[in-house]
Amino acid sequence: MHPDSNELSRQRFQAALKLWGWPIALGLLSASGLVSALVSDSWGDAWAWFALGLPVLVMTRYALRR
Repeated sequence: MHPDSNELSRQRFQAALKLWGWPIALGLLSASGLVSALVSDSWGDAWAWFALGLPVLVMTRYALRR
């Protein structure tokens, strides 16, 4: 039996989310850090350090595992 189109669409969405979920989240985090670094002071600087540093830490972790 063939799954109906709604089931197929849901499966495709879940597969895409599984593949692209973390890269999109890290990209949004980086973008918010860049904007925060440009337009805010004090707490914005702290957020920028966190938001820009976390993707670097994640990439370093995965690079060292290989």
